[in-house]
Amino acid sequence: MTLQNRVTPWGEIVAAPARGRLMGNRGRLHGPDKRLGKARWRGKAWISCVLDFKERHREVMAKQSYTELFFSDEAVAIAAGHRPCAECRRVAFLRFRAAMARAFPELGPAPRAADMDMLLHAARTSDAPRARVRPFDLPRGAFCEGPGGEALLIWDGSAWRWSFGGYTPFSLDPARERDVLTPAPFLAALNHGCGLDLQPDLSGKVDD
Repeated sequence: MTLQNRVTPWGEIVAAPARGRLMGNRGRLHGPDKRLGKARWRGKAWISCVLDFKERHREVMAKQSYTELFFSDEAVAIAAGHRPCAECRRVAFLRFRAAMARAFPELGPAPRAADMDMLLHAARTSDAPRARVRPFDLPRGAFCEGPGGEALLIWDGSAWRWSFGGYTPFSLDPARERDVLTPAPFLAALNHGCGLDLQPDLSGKVDD
């Protein structure tokens, strides 16, 4: 059975056979049958983790455990609203925290994870319409929505169409505004030097 645990740049959790390059969680969302209920988050600490850490082994969607979610890469993870884990991705977490401190001085020079999570969760659950900007005004690693509803990664002045199989180049009008998928606090972090720890594969090859 293909489990419903792959995450799109819209933050949706879907069933797909593609492998992920990062794992994360939003709490326990599944039942004993390893199927998701109606909830799409439990708690405010949405994180992304490495796949291999200290030789730990987990049964995916085990009873009384959190629901393991999988992302194509870190750009997808942050578009879906997941920050780096403070344990298994310590270096990425510290870089993200420093960028958040620069972007949001009210958090202090070394923000607590819980304080950042409060700010991030408010943006994820806001009912406000998505921001619209010219696509190439977005920072490297951000996503916007294309004219046909595609998820488009912006990277060094180019647009790339995302799918679970990989990225392909996409021609985009630079003057026309598009809906932004990456939540505003993550955009701010990218604009303040966060960068991506696990960069997308832009070879243009798509898996069958």
